[in-house]
Amino acid sequence: MSRRPWELAFTAEPEEVGALRRIMRLHLGMWGLHDVMDEAQLCVSELVSNVITHVGVGTPATLMVSMKQTHLRIEVHDPDTRALPALVDASFDAEGGRGLALVAAVTDRWGVLLRPDRKVTWCELVTGLSTPNGHVACPGVKRAEVLLGLYAGRQIPVDFAASRLGSTSAEEAAIGLVVDLLHWFRAHGCDSDELIDRAQRHFEAQA
Repeated sequence: MSRRPWELAFTAEPEEVGALRRIMRLHLGMWGLHDVMDEAQLCVSELVSNVITHVGVGTPATLMVSMKQTHLRIEVHDPDTRALPALVDASFDAEGGRGLALVAAVTDRWGVLLRPDRKVTWCELVTGLSTPNGHVACPGVKRAEVLLGLYAGRQIPVDFAASRLGSTSAEEAAIGLVVDLLHWFRAHGCDSDELIDRAQRHFEAQA
């Protein structure tokens, strides 16, 4: 799976936060990174809110998302090189100050880069990927890939009719195969509901 870097310019407004969260969720779904969706959305919320609060409403900014090896990297660029984010020890009843503490808690690492014309606040999340262009390690995905390889070569791994499997065991094995295939679809950013509907239409047409 190719996970190409992407970026989106936005204006630092409170109403933009929800839209950026949804866009992040959509992209991570296409990348098969479902397990880090919640953490990534939280990071987007806090990094963008930080710009709104400390740089100012209406500031032109940019969200950039990429893969750094097997980590998901999230960056928010803004033009103010003076207002540097800082991790503070907010009190329990404080109304603010917890944003970067939350980012630090859910990410593997984070930091701030100063450029001549902008500031970059970034963080990186552990994804569970085996390679940057691979998929999240999952036994179901691996089993599905083996079966897909066998099917592509027209080698049927199990002949239920000739085996000693009873009907109940055969049904459970078939259900397990479907579950593994759903894992594979999800890992590769596919909409499993849409694919099931398509498979059902093919089945009905052939029947």
